[in-house]
Amino acid sequence: MKNLKSVVCYECMTSFKYIWIFYAIQYALVGLITILIGLITGSFEDVGTNVLEMNTLIYIGILGVLGFKEDFKMLIQNGFTRSYIFAATYSMFCFISGTMALVDTVVGNVIHCMNDHYFSLYGAIYGYGSGFMNWLWLFLVYILVCSLLYLGILIINKAGKNGSIYLGISLGGAVLLVIALFRYVFSAELTHTILEFMKKAMGFMADGTIHNLFPALTLLFLIVLLGSGSYTVIRRTELK
Repeated sequence: MKNLKSVVCYECMTSFKYIWIFYAIQYALVGLITILIGLITGSFEDVGTNVLEMNTLIYIGILGVLGFKEDFKMLIQNGFTRSYIFAATYSMFCFISGTMALVDTVVGNVIHCMNDHYFSLYGAIYGYGSGFMNWLWLFLVYILVCSLLYLGILIINKAGKNGSIYLGISLGGAVLLVIALFRYVFSAELTHTILEFMKKAMGFMADGTIHNLFPALTLLFLIVLLGSGSYTVIRRTELK
């Protein structure tokens, strides 16, 4: 447990400082672009942006990839087991995602209060009813993105160059197959049923109400699924 604590602290602390660098750069660029556009157009009334969380999703995605590429070799060479590395990586994902979700929730709600033309990612989809659900939803979305790309980079590393190409082709074929099934094979009734189920899974009920717990449970289920896949792959991952 002592080794696990040390590797978790290492993963979290080495990533923590980059959060504030990211936000400093993001808001500096947003401010600079806003000022430049306002000066060029001669008015600041229609100058603005929305869903700044998309920038965080890009950062989180990069983090998910680097969660394997940068640390796995160093940690495995220092005697840490794959289980410890996996636990530490997901601890880092949770720590970073929770922190950034909190910042994005607060900033998004503050900007919306100051300017009702601004919409955050959660607010644009579900509205601004609950700050906690806003944070929880962003937290789970960020972890989901990390988990997806982490699993992807693990599979690519395991499969190798040629295997990755074949997997990419297979994935593209699977997407085309699903599209073809919905368009040419499934009946209109079945398609409607599937779409209604997906809408309910994301919290949109048939009577027009929104159930905030359902999307959280859906995201949590997907995270567990991807995490299980990542753990299965990393247990068989070798240094290259």
